[in-house]
Amino acid sequence: MSWKDTAEPVLTRMPSVRRPEGHVPFRRKIGWTAGILVLYFFLTNVMLFGLAEGQGTDIFGQFRSILAGEMGSLMQVGIGPIVTASIVLQLLGGADLLGLDTQNNPRDQVLYQGLQKFLVIVMTALTAFPMVFAGDFLPADPAVAASLGITTDILMWFLFLQVFVGGILILYMDEVVSKWGIGSGIGLFIIAGVSQQILGGLISTPNFGGEWGIIPTWIRMLFGWEETPSLLTPQGIEALFITQAELLAIFTTIAIFVIVVYAESVRVEIPLSNARVKGARGRFPVKLIYASVLPMILVRALQMNVQFIGRILDNQWAAMPAALGTYDGDGQVTGGLFYYLAPIQTPDDWMWFAGATPIGDPEIWQIMLRVSIDLTVMIIGGAIFAIFWVKTTNMGPEATAQQIHGSGMQIPGFRRNTQSMERVLEQYIPQVTVIGGALVGVLAVGANMFGTIGGVTGEGLLLTVSITYKLYEQIAEEQLMEMHPMMRKMFG
Repeated sequence: MSWKDTAEPVLTRMPSVRRPEGHVPFRRKIGWTAGILVLYFFLTNVMLFGLAEGQGTDIFGQFRSILAGEMGSLMQVGIGPIVTASIVLQLLGGADLLGLDTQNNPRDQVLYQGLQKFLVIVMTALTAFPMVFAGDFLPADPAVAASLGITTDILMWFLFLQVFVGGILILYMDEVVSKWGIGSGIGLFIIAGVSQQILGGLISTPNFGGEWGIIPTWIRMLFGWEETPSLLTPQGIEALFITQAELLAIFTTIAIFVIVVYAESVRVEIPLSNARVKGARGRFPVKLIYASVLPMILVRALQMNVQFIGRILDNQWAAMPAALGTYDGDGQVTGGLFYYLAPIQTPDDWMWFAGATPIGDPEIWQIMLRVSIDLTVMIIGGAIFAIFWVKTTNMGPEATAQQIHGSGMQIPGFRRNTQSMERVLEQYIPQVTVIGGALVGVLAVGANMFGTIGGVTGEGLLLTVSITYKLYEQIAEEQLMEMHPMMRKMFG
């Protein structure tokens, strides 16, 4: 028996959201999408019961913008397990170890979806367990345990159950949006979290539990409500640096928006014609960012899991070798292998020449080595995962040629068969996939190095712009099909 025959009874019985039997009206799709978004914001504000108040550390703090979660809430793990499971499937699928034909075999499609869901459940448990039991990341409150008449160990298991249930909820919320709404739940949650950070960076005030945002700070400086020291003093120079940092963050954020939108519009258009309908023509666009920005999540998630392992080792290993990693009292990595593998997140991590003080006070060569490693990982990793993404999502030359052939279209001047179309597509798709993946990696690192509004990471900002752009295209497509029902057949 193959592994398919062994695992089929389990994978085919995984709970799933029922697909709509017919066409879902546009307004109903908007309703489902908005409802899930409201539910997501509600769950990010439901704190874990039994968690020691004001204690614990956010082990995923620097990756929150792409995890779409909230520290200490039911959404503690966010989409992390979903992304980690996708990494495993991408690597297994890219190496052709699964033996699944998800393009032509309906049985393999069901098995792949079931395997993905099973891996997400496993990864949720493996992520939640060390957060509760392997350190002080989510400490249980002894007072709550005493008031309930239970031991702290039992309360820790209850904390684990809450985190696990939250991870499963976000899995099925994503499935609801994918089947009944518009876009994907993962993209929707990323947009929600990043937009909230950007808005907070612009208009937040101490009354809402944050620092002064950029707009309130400038208003206070303009009307003299905030005392500004003389620029001839060290305090004045520091204030000037802070203002310059804010200006640089605004410029970087706007630049990333413009570059991503422009890159989304850059494409190679392959002409198509219909052999049966004279005069029916079209174009197949091969965008510069052909694999989208989503593979960048996989690269950052891989780095996140490496840092996760480092934090666990630091908590559990009484004397971890300094060559492997050193951490300060706040759990920030300051040296060793894990330091060089940690991504650059803010200008303070490397702008020593502008008065910044990187954590751990590293040497200049150490800072530059870390920047070089981060840039190399993002460029090479972005290209590799973009290739895997195109292959596993049926966007490669072979799958695309079959889709075009199945729609009755052909490339003028070539024979009407999939082999001819595949040869033409192979001249564009692989090269554009690699170039686009590397470009996204450069943009992500650059945005982190120069800072963004609200402290949003570069990849979070890239994802938000790209996903929002695609969501706009999907909404326009849905409206077109709603106005012209015959268009539904053309869009499948």
